[in-house]
Amino acid sequence: MPKTYQIRTFGCQMNVHDSERLAGLLEDAGYAPATGDVSPDVVVFNTCAVRENADNKLYGTLGHLAPAKTANPDMQIAVGGCLAQKDQKEIVRRAPWVDVVFGTHNLGSLPVLLERARHNQEAQVELLDSLETFPSTLPAKRDSAYSGWVSVSVGCNNTCTFCIVPSLRGKEKDRRPGDVLAEVQALVDQGVLEVTLLGQNVNSYGVEFGDRLAFGKLLRATGAIEGLERVRFTSPHPKDFTDDVIAAMAETPNVCHSLHMPLQSGSDRLLKEMRRSYRSAKYLSILDKVREAMPDAAITTDIIVGFPGETEEDFQATLDVVRQSRFTNAFTFQYSKRPGTPAASLPDQLPKKVVQERFDRLVELQEAMALELNQEQVGREVEVLVATGEGKRDAETLRLSGRARDGRLVHFTPGDARVRPGDVVETVVTYGAPHYVVADGPLISHRRTRAGDQSEAGVKPKTPGTALGLPSFGAPAPLPTAEVGCGVR
Repeated sequence: MPKTYQIRTFGCQMNVHDSERLAGLLEDAGYAPATGDVSPDVVVFNTCAVRENADNKLYGTLGHLAPAKTANPDMQIAVGGCLAQKDQKEIVRRAPWVDVVFGTHNLGSLPVLLERARHNQEAQVELLDSLETFPSTLPAKRDSAYSGWVSVSVGCNNTCTFCIVPSLRGKEKDRRPGDVLAEVQALVDQGVLEVTLLGQNVNSYGVEFGDRLAFGKLLRATGAIEGLERVRFTSPHPKDFTDDVIAAMAETPNVCHSLHMPLQSGSDRLLKEMRRSYRSAKYLSILDKVREAMPDAAITTDIIVGFPGETEEDFQATLDVVRQSRFTNAFTFQYSKRPGTPAASLPDQLPKKVVQERFDRLVELQEAMALELNQEQVGREVEVLVATGEGKRDAETLRLSGRARDGRLVHFTPGDARVRPGDVVETVVTYGAPHYVVADGPLISHRRTRAGDQSEAGVKPKTPGTALGLPSFGAPAPLPTAEVGCGVR
């Protein structure tokens, strides 16, 4: 029987995609995903280090696994990702039952490290200071039959004072456009309808090969792939956002009119302290250009509340920009002090009570704004790519869920139609809430897709990678039958 694995993922979209790579590596090495209540032979934690409580969450979870490890010493526990890159040997010191620690730069080493730990019967800690191989050269077992992540770059060249990511992910490394497009094509060939181009800062793509307009060109080229219905990207940076990208979004039919544009703060003084390299007027001018080119664009953002030294005046500036920006959604965060970042040593760290009160006011404003915008959708037709896991109450409400082209979450009533994840429906919005819209009327149309067929059959795409000489388990494949030739006697 093959050894089984389970991957637990924390953090951002990049980590989710890295976990697909880890799954692909393990399956190529002979492991199988764990199913049911059976304890896996290998548990992999793909960690995040952005939030202050990330450490406590990981070590608490590892503590809960200690009894299972004692009961089954053959079970292996591996820790990777950003927190592993940060804490390194500290993980094994605090949780000596961990077998493998690997970093963000050597995902491909996991199967080898597991085998080495098993053979040597001691923990293996291997963390590289720079990228060993671009992650997309590794095999990937995809999570979805209808939507896929495609990395255009890894790492980041920015120096935001609150962010620990550049020190853990390294400097930006760009893939060649042909490699990106080949991966997109491979996904489309397996029925995928939607791809999201992924990078720490996608619109600085091309910095390595000297083409400042490379990302706009990549959007247009991706949009030309036949059978690909939706193209998204995340996350851009306002300082690198150029007019040619707006034009590519507006002029390429399958590029969705949804944009995630991190703001972080509306205070110019704090933006300078954060080293964000733009000011509120520049930010708002970008949104004006986007909406002039695409009046139906839905714009989302990230905002930090309680950055060191934030005054009430600074916070009011953030509220002012939020009012003017009219975001359909905002991912709001209370500032989290991260050791190793410049902001961690700044004076005037704010009391929790002050940060919480401002955070609550921001959430109240944003939810009122989002409610108004979503209520404006009532009566409009929307095209929905049906998804799994988007509607927590779908079973009790007899609805299904998915995303509209602008990224809005739509809960809809399928009626008698046998709608599957990966299918595409058209319906009319009947109700708007702050975080979603509802369409409870009859469907206008229902298009069955190959992605829906694959989803119904439980088949998920797998993209191959470069062979790395990884160990495998179980009986070896039979050798090919020899034929008479110059090398055979």
